[in-house]
Amino acid sequence: MGFFNKYNEIEKNLLETYSKLFGDIGLPDSHKMAEDILDQAIENSKKEGHYNLENVGDILLEKEKSSGTVNQNFENKRKEGVRDEDIRWWFNLNDIERRMMIKIDEISKSTLYISLRDKGDSIEKALAEVAKYHPVYGDLNDERNGSGDDRPLPLELKDRINIYIQKRFESDPEQYKKEMKESSTFNALIIKEIKAGKI
Repeated sequence: MGFFNKYNEIEKNLLETYSKLFGDIGLPDSHKMAEDILDQAIENSKKEGHYNLENVGDILLEKEKSSGTVNQNFENKRKEGVRDEDIRWWFNLNDIERRMMIKIDEISKSTLYISLRDKGDSIEKALAEVAKYHPVYGDLNDERNGSGDDRPLPLELKDRINIYIQKRFESDPEQYKKEMKESSTFNALIIKEIKAGKI
């Protein structure tokens, strides 16, 4: 298994996890695909100077606390339901883990979009359908991907949202699907559930 030699332990685990995931959902050349995405994530992380950073969440929160100055970016996200433990979780992840998660989200959305287009849906209809069933993360002020309750969600909420999705699928999938269908977007459903204290 010579390909493993160029990766550290975290990267080996990511390669294994995503190769299996891609295989499970029937994507061709799942190992090669996972390896290409991982290599790109590593290259970009090194280029941007984030590759060797560790425990960034702890550092950022401690800096905010010790300086007595509110981090405005975090403050805006806290208004969206983000807690300090969410900030800590997201930024304490290895940069490659974060990049892989974001990339996998993109692939999931693209796969659904392509499948809807292949079935004959218009671009607008396919995009609207993708937004109904997948969270859209990003800059809170970027209204290109929705505004109001359809606005992008902070990436720091990703873990809590994933736990919520899992729980809903396990407890009452039919009701959950119904709520997704009735919501303008998946983000609107999530924002409603955050306000209700369910996420």
